[in-house]
Amino acid sequence: MTLVDTHTHLYDEQLTADPQQIQRAIEAGVTKMYMPNCDSSTIEGMLAMETAYPQNCFPMMGLHPVYVKENYKDELTIVENWLSKRKFAGVGEIGLDYYWDKTFVPQQKEAFEQQIDWALQYDLPIIIHSRESTADCIEIVRKKQNGKLRGIFHCFSGTLEEAKQIQELGFYLGIGGVVTFKKSTLPEIVREMPLETLVLETDAPYLAPVPYRGKRNESSYIPLIAMTIATIKQVGLDEISAITNKNAEKIFSM
Repeated sequence: MTLVDTHTHLYDEQLTADPQQIQRAIEAGVTKMYMPNCDSSTIEGMLAMETAYPQNCFPMMGLHPVYVKENYKDELTIVENWLSKRKFAGVGEIGLDYYWDKTFVPQQKEAFEQQIDWALQYDLPIIIHSRESTADCIEIVRKKQNGKLRGIFHCFSGTLEEAKQIQELGFYLGIGGVVTFKKSTLPEIVREMPLETLVLETDAPYLAPVPYRGKRNESSYIPLIAMTIATIKQVGLDEISAITNKNAEKIFSM
């Protein structure tokens, strides 16, 4: 049985300090790991992971909303240049973040829309960061959806109604370690939504699932998330693997 981690920052120094992390993931059956970019400072490390594990680690290109600052136009130019010169698995991680700092929200929106346009231009999926901004992210995706836009609302944290709107837009919900947390409302949403709308992710090194909550996360923990979803849905792990892998294949078409 194999599994896919649709969102992992393998190049993060918390993870690169542990060279066995990839091998552990592969041994746990996590054979494909998709890496979202953050900004120009993370590109080199991300591409080094791809070079080391070309069959397992797939890079994406984008400017994360938290890194949209005064120099965002320079950062976007770098993203555009990379997208024009080689193939990436997707455009991400892009979107809006209203949790950390709202100073640059207008610029975040501009960067989000620009990067969606590039995803459409290159026929790539988008990986959406929507922390405390799910409704606005849905609104922008709805505006841009021309029948060809596809992707994932990573680390989904919205309402059931928002989850259904995302499904109607042809997008998927990224489900990670939060689904294992005791007070999380995510299990209720997972119970209600069809498996055909879900993909697995860790967001490593962040948001480790129980029993590792509060510790460093890694891609080898994907089976813990899959098992939790299997319990919620009352199906076997093989079914979780088969359907979520198929969903990831549809999104990334690789």
